[in-house]
Amino acid sequence: MFSIAQIMKRVLLPFFCYSICTLAAGQSNTAQLDAIKKQRLQEVVISASRVAENILKSPVSIEKVRERELRNSPQPSFFDALENVKGVHLIVPSMGFKVLNTRGFANTTNVRFAQLVDGVDNQAPHIGAPIANTLGPSDLDIQSVEILPGVASALYGMNAINGLANFQTKSPFEYQGASVRQNTGVNHVGQTGQSAHLFSETSFRYAQVLSEKWAYKINATYASGYDWVANDRTDLGATLNASTGLLGANNPAYDPVSGYGNESSNRRTVTLAGKSIVVARTGYYEQELANYQLKNFKASGAVHFRPAQNQELIYTYRFADLDGIYQRSNRFQTKDYLLQQHALSWKSPLLRVNAYWTNENTGQSYNLRSMGENIDRTFKSDNQWYADITKRFNQANRSNSLPDALQMARIFADSTRPVPGTARFDSLVTKLGGINNWDIGAALRVRASLVHAEGIFDLGQALFPNLKKTAGVEWLLGFDHRSYIIVPDGNYFINPVESGSNLVYGKTGGFVQVTKTLLHERLKLGATLRADKADYFTTRYNPRFTAVYSPKDYQHLRLSYQSGYRFPSIFEGFSNINSGGVKRVGGLPVMSNGIFENSYLRKSVDDFQAAITVGVNKFGVPKRDSLIKANVGILTRSPYTYLRPEYIRSFEFGYKGLFFKNRLLLDVDFYYNRYRDFMAQVETTIPLRNNPDSLGYYMNDRSKQARYRLWTNSQTEVFNYGFGANVQYNFVNELSLRTNISYAKLDRKTTNDGLEDGFNTPRWIVNAAISHPNVWKNVGFSLGGKWQSSFSYLSFLVNGTVPSFTSIDGFLSYRIPDWKVNAKLGGTNLLNRYYYSILGGPQIGGFYYLTLTYGL
Repeated sequence: MFSIAQIMKRVLLPFFCYSICTLAAGQSNTAQLDAIKKQRLQEVVISASRVAENILKSPVSIEKVRERELRNSPQPSFFDALENVKGVHLIVPSMGFKVLNTRGFANTTNVRFAQLVDGVDNQAPHIGAPIANTLGPSDLDIQSVEILPGVASALYGMNAINGLANFQTKSPFEYQGASVRQNTGVNHVGQTGQSAHLFSETSFRYAQVLSEKWAYKINATYASGYDWVANDRTDLGATLNASTGLLGANNPAYDPVSGYGNESSNRRTVTLAGKSIVVARTGYYEQELANYQLKNFKASGAVHFRPAQNQELIYTYRFADLDGIYQRSNRFQTKDYLLQQHALSWKSPLLRVNAYWTNENTGQSYNLRSMGENIDRTFKSDNQWYADITKRFNQANRSNSLPDALQMARIFADSTRPVPGTARFDSLVTKLGGINNWDIGAALRVRASLVHAEGIFDLGQALFPNLKKTAGVEWLLGFDHRSYIIVPDGNYFINPVESGSNLVYGKTGGFVQVTKTLLHERLKLGATLRADKADYFTTRYNPRFTAVYSPKDYQHLRLSYQSGYRFPSIFEGFSNINSGGVKRVGGLPVMSNGIFENSYLRKSVDDFQAAITVGVNKFGVPKRDSLIKANVGILTRSPYTYLRPEYIRSFEFGYKGLFFKNRLLLDVDFYYNRYRDFMAQVETTIPLRNNPDSLGYYMNDRSKQARYRLWTNSQTEVFNYGFGANVQYNFVNELSLRTNISYAKLDRKTTNDGLEDGFNTPRWIVNAAISHPNVWKNVGFSLGGKWQSSFSYLSFLVNGTVPSFTSIDGFLSYRIPDWKVNAKLGGTNLLNRYYYSILGGPQIGGFYYLTLTYGL
């Protein structure tokens, strides 16, 4: 088996060199060169400043990926191809749930990164973040993607403190006719314990111009396959019984990463053979509880009306139905998960308006953790199970070793336990999946909506139309309002003020932006001030200052400072969930009043109980009372309180330039960020009796305390910095070489209270690719590689290190122009070396596909 270095040296490097030499030596095509130059020099973006501007002169870092580049990517979809963009880190909890992030502090529910389609937010309202591209455009309808890898709050005000992606779709006025795309692939090739599975995705697009003023388009996509499997059996409770020597396979507190029903809330410390031993219920592996069949149907339709030149009114409807796996603190089975969106947009030189309504219904989805622990409880309560295991152990311990006696006791206690794969087990999954109470069931039954309206008004053009020409000054005015509407289900959400009524949470904001050109338009200065008022919070202000200096044509330096606030999502502010004996409560005062004031830190309680256990095992059970009194000082009051918005300040410096007759693009950026008031969860415990003399006894007895997981703010200020560099060279005959590198580092913390969100980002990400759409007689190719360094991963599900990985991707294509048919044979992770994107998630192997497209 060759190493990566050997493959690069023996195969890829000669192929790269041969391709470059052969094609570069080919006959010059002046028309192609002129087209490339024109595209480079006239490329326009709109996301960086909310107005159309040349990408080279953007005041902040922005990446634009065009349809042509997306088609030339070896990834099977345009969304997957975004992982090759400079600064983008793609997180993969499942095939149907992928998460974009930039510049650190990533998690599987990335509420710090916004995702838009034609300027319309496509998040799932109760999650506060998008479910990958579930509600987004198909590969047939995508025109380009603009990514802002940094703070975007001053202009957007929608919690985009880590970045923003805007997917721009094709207008039916410019892209007419029918197109069809069939992508057939295979995954799980050579994976231990899994057979290979087929993947299929069929897309259709039709657009027609009815008249000079009217046009419409429709899109539909259906995808099905078998998801990547989470089967990490690393023991999270490996050292809980170290004082008794019960380690490895003998650990009775075994808690695998990809297992449910044997977590901390499913464990007890019991006295057996004169020792305090931590024992967990048996639980189930994720593979036994989840259905890995992935299904996603989505459709959209749009009607476009142009009443006059440069004016357009657009109505768009989007629909999505998803079955798959979704990951948060726990992992969820999504089933019949429905999303719908209605959007109305108006575009003109003076005014742009978006108004939209997004509706979410979680359907028949369920929590895998609650499912595992409550299946265990259907045949035997926790009290009965621990009584049985104690009774049987006392019988078996007379003539067996400690590990053997524990194993025999577990077999006895589990004797009537539901067995995966049986009709009894399957019926329980169906039954519990319909019970909307996580103490006895597992259902996720949330219905939520998001209503949003925003407008951008060119104030300078309206009031002073000649000001731009005479003084180089432009004025822009923006406003927005959004409301989240939650239907209380009695489990996940309640209305704490008016029982039975919908829960409404809103925010209103606006900004003013002024720019001025100086030094014969070589220098452009900009200033933006934004104000936001959210329910339960006072008004917050975000400034942005930018400067772009162009010492020469096609050479541009940029400098910016901006701040940003992130307000709590619905889940962070209003959650109200009982799960496994732990109540998760939103951090707004209306939800958690009185809890913070009486809480003790869960970690201190765990340390206190561990000290008692070690002491009992060393000195004997009779010493328990004295050990409780001696160690009560370990217990620590919680210093945390109600939620405040997160806050970031960011400095950025960058450069964009063209060289060698505008064939070479160089793009570099450096940034430094300061975060404050990270929103995170703290686990606390409250004794059921407020008597200081009894505190130790209550905290050592699980039945005499209430446990909470509260949303609050970290007391730590966190600093991080990084840089990115992108180099792209386009040869005359369309051969393209691209490479980029990203570096992200957690700089320092003022303190370390453990609540700052996990950085969860590789320090280094390197991408490189070579491609040509028509290297020989309508045959094209792309070959690329990615290397990602290892990184520390912190979450409520699991903590640890995600190993580094290298992935080689590529394709060959063949086009039949007369038939408008293109065939693409390729794969990602061609060497099929399985890797983890995150801990707690699945292993990802090779994906090999054949894509046939008609009409593009």
